[in-house]
Amino acid sequence: MDTASAPKALRKTLHERGLRMTPQRQLVLDAVRELGHATPEQICQRVQDTAPTVNITTVYRTLDLLERLGLVRHTHLGHGAPSYSVHAHEHVHLVCHRCGRVDEVPCELLSPLGGTLRDEYGFELDASHLALSGTCRECLSAPKESE
Repeated sequence: MDTASAPKALRKTLHERGLRMTPQRQLVLDAVRELGHATPEQICQRVQDTAPTVNITTVYRTLDLLERLGLVRHTHLGHGAPSYSVHAHEHVHLVCHRCGRVDEVPCELLSPLGGTLRDEYGFELDASHLALSGTCRECLSAPKESE
């Protein structure tokens, strides 16, 4: 969904579920779209640039609603708050546990694993909602501190 059609789509989705559009809901969705990946606190800061009275509780409630509506998704990139992105933003996150770098790779890279999980365990993998922890290329090639 493009940015121009987002307000209409959100309004339609809310209306179909008997809910109303509020400026706060639109501001939160706009912030998620603008930031790409963001914690609730980062989203709140962006929303407060326009609407200073919106608090973190409202942001959390709105993110929960938007996720239930299928408009945003969250991923845990490590310890701490989840990171939110628009639902169509699908990829696997590679999180370096040394430097904190986050890279993105296509979900298709995990297709062989998904097939094995489905065939052997009857489990359907959602790789678009996944973060893998490891060590990035730069940290692997950096000299060890003891050297």
